Amino acid sequence: MFYRPENGHGLPHNPFNAIVAPRPIGWISTRGSAGDNLAPYSFFNAVAYVPPQVMFASTSAKPDRKGTKDSVAQIIESGVFCVNIATGDLRDQVNASSAPMPAGTSEFEAAGIAAAECDTIACPRVAGAAAALECRMTRIVPLAGEANFVVFGVVTGVHIRDDCVVEGRFDPRAAGGWIARLGYRDYAAVQDLFEMERPA
Repeated sequence: MFYRPENGHGLPHNPFNAIVAPRPIGWISTRGSAGDNLAPYSFFNAVAYVPPQVMFASTSAKPDRKGTKDSVAQIIESGVFCVNIATGDLRDQVNASSAPMPAGTSEFEAAGIAAAECDTIACPRVAGAAAALECRMTRIVPLAGEANFVVFGVVTGVHIRDDCVVEGRFDPRAAGGWIARLGYRDYAAVQDLFEMERPA
């Protein structure tokens, strides 16, 4: 089949999210004048090594935030955010934190998620996360469409859970593996790894 997005696909569910998959989930924590916030974003990835940098995209708005969601609104206010890496042992909490809640409601409290303070920025992080990346926002880029934004940040601090360092390598399989979004309501916990050498 072939379709142009502006004409629709004719399927019961949009295939786009499932085609571009699996996608890592950035569990973004922020702090603003309204309080602390925590929300998962599957449009997330690392984009540079030196200095280490990440991005995530927010793709809709809330009625109680002007043209965006709580995470982006609070990053505009504070200039910082934390990316908590979503793993299988916390998948229920990750899902619970995706519920639509009024601005100012702490998903940490609502979903029973333990928080800890970041070291390099004024922001909470998920205490039990396999890894957490403290970030200073470098830019927010508006995208085509309504309320679509990409947030870029430089990593200023890295937390790694001790049991997720195995023989000198980050390996969160002890935490249930990385959670990846596959589209629709489908997710995967990455546990099966293999190595390949790049050609010389």
